[in-house]
Amino acid sequence: MVSEHSDTAGGDSAPLALKILVAGGFGVGKTTLVGAVSEIKPLRTEELLSEVGQLVDDTDGVDQKVTTTVAMDFGRITIRSGLSLYLFGTPGQDRFWFLWDELSQGALGAVVLADTRRLEDCFPAVDYFEHRHIPFVVAVNCFTGARSYGAPEVLRALDLDKGTPVVLCDARDRDSGKEVLIRLVEYAGRMHTARLLDSVS
Repeated sequence: MVSEHSDTAGGDSAPLALKILVAGGFGVGKTTLVGAVSEIKPLRTEELLSEVGQLVDDTDGVDQKVTTTVAMDFGRITIRSGLSLYLFGTPGQDRFWFLWDELSQGALGAVVLADTRRLEDCFPAVDYFEHRHIPFVVAVNCFTGARSYGAPEVLRALDLDKGTPVVLCDARDRDSGKEVLIRLVEYAGRMHTARLLDSVS
């Protein structure tokens, strides 16, 4: 979902729309982040957790959570004039991961949200994007009461490739979420440029 630059009669470039995924474990704040930064009313596909779901969904550490995303979240944010991001929040439970392949089609990159209280929950998302060579940043959602870790500590704990950005954020805060998205766009832009240069060298 990346629109191409084209010259108009006035010489201006056409607006650019980039597709971004927001991924991570169950209850890590994906829906919250999309809702906080979206300039339109976000599309949400949340449903109440059921007793049947308790048999397959691991809710350890998120006992207060009563809803879950069953398809995707969708929002839009304008970063600057002529540059908009379309945000697709992925479902967090294992049983909905089959949707990720469809959602990732045409994505510029991804935000992997992490909770330091359950850091292992973001490993599947990290592995997914690494194996598909989709640029991503890890955004540590700083939950109240969670032990505070710096970006270098998280980088080592997740054994991320050198240069993968790790940022601290508050998924509830629009400005914080916007900074995460800007970091991703900058990083993905550098990665795509490097790959293009490698392909022509």
